[in-house]
Amino acid sequence: MSVVEDICRNAKDASIVLANLSTEVKNKALMMMADALVAGSNEIIQTNKKDLDEGKKRKISPALMDRLLLNEPRIEEMAQSLKDLIALKDPNGEIVKGWRIPNGLLISIVRVPLGVVGMIYEARPNVTVDAAGLCLKTGNAVVLRGSSIALNSNLKLTEIISEAASEAGLPANSVQSIPSPSREAANELMTMHEFLDVLIPRGGAALINSVVKNSTVPVIETGMGNCHVYVDESADLDMAAKIVVNAKTQRPGVCNAAETLLVHRRVAESFLPQVFSQLREKDVVLFGCSISKSIDPAIKEAKEEDWITEYLDLKLAIRVIDSIDDAIKHIQKYGTKHSEAIITEDYSAATKFTKEVDAAAVYINASTRFTDGGQYGMGAEIGISTQKLHARGPMALEALTSTKFIVYGNGQIRE
Repeated sequence: MSVVEDICRNAKDASIVLANLSTEVKNKALMMMADALVAGSNEIIQTNKKDLDEGKKRKISPALMDRLLLNEPRIEEMAQSLKDLIALKDPNGEIVKGWRIPNGLLISIVRVPLGVVGMIYEARPNVTVDAAGLCLKTGNAVVLRGSSIALNSNLKLTEIISEAASEAGLPANSVQSIPSPSREAANELMTMHEFLDVLIPRGGAALINSVVKNSTVPVIETGMGNCHVYVDESADLDMAAKIVVNAKTQRPGVCNAAETLLVHRRVAESFLPQVFSQLREKDVVLFGCSISKSIDPAIKEAKEEDWITEYLDLKLAIRVIDSIDDAIKHIQKYGTKHSEAIITEDYSAATKFTKEVDAAAVYINASTRFTDGGQYGMGAEIGISTQKLHARGPMALEALTSTKFIVYGNGQIRE
């Protein structure tokens, strides 16, 4: 038996016990996990330094280095995210719907855990804690496989929270990480359909596409975000500039950061110089179409790949378009169904955009950076689903449950 199969088999055994634990026991585990993270801050930071040093050797981008970094404030944030889950309602056992049919049978639909959740994700160690907390709160076991660049950090975090969860009364192996960073280990995890109930990839296009194409386990696509901000002809341009700069620069290495700016031709000459100046102050590299280059020849020429690319960096593609229909067509062609925004003072334009843009989150006069379970008041999230089954958008507690039909009778038989 391989290490990956052994881990998944143990997770399946743990999930059977987890599914029947009380909310009180699970909440106690979350609190002890949070306390253990804070108590182990120095050890976590020292371990994380090994990954940061390796990242420097590999010359990964500053944005990715930022995603990899763990310090005391970020560890405290992770701990707080676990504590925040305690206050949220446990969805397990919730009766979604109930009814009685003419023969007297009482039928109810009840929420239950998914079982074992597998996670394959890139250089964000906080995902280790968020995923574990959400899965345990909902009675699921979790098998984690982070990227090689964050291997030391992920294993240390898993060790700390797993020990705390066991001390609180959760079964051993409720939270496990694959210790090998090899592609072979990831590929094997994708075939563990006997033990895993769902596999969730979080990362760039290459990772997500690989999991979707190769997994025999049901997959929920998350995270890939080629997000757009469209500045309509009726937009408040000062507001638009503020939103664009925030959407691009507040944290450029995450999936809900804007990657393309679409601007209506009628406001391009007045708006682009203003927003370009503000973006340059934030060190954003600009790639523009021929019209935007005619307005500012200093920007780089955009190529077809720029409309497709999820930069996850301080880079932004700019296209001037003739109408809201052109903006919507561009988004339909190049978007990843994650988060899209329109800046407009025109009610009809806003309504049209929200109806015709196919995305998990659509914004009117607000930054795409709000697509986040915490920002939505849902608690920590395990990912942002860009597909339509079985969940879409930020995936919090309910998205980690399924349902079962429970039918009560008193001797009924079918004629």
